[in-house]
Amino acid sequence: MKWLLAILTIMLLATQYRLWVGEGSLAEVTRLKRQLAQQQEKNIALARENRQLFREVRSLKVGTDGVEAKARYDLGLIKEGETLFIFLDKEEAEN
Repeated sequence: MKWLLAILTIMLLATQYRLWVGEGSLAEVTRLKRQLAQQQEKNIALARENRQLFREVRSLKVGTDGVEAKARYDLGLIKEGETLFIFLDKEEAEN
């Protein structure tokens, strides 16, 4: 009878070990859930960025307005007869 009790106790401890410490334990499941939530947040941010880039590409493909806006913003393009004004922050002007 003592042997049976000892064997059952060892089996109980072995199953409890896996539940609390081993593979598939509660701690690991919690860590994986946290990691999944972080990855989902990253995926949402990347999907938002992809939509913005898709709109920008579509705008550049469709007409000249998108190309002109991009050139004005990135390259400082001005049309003939326009005057370009550059305003510097006080901190930038001192440097």
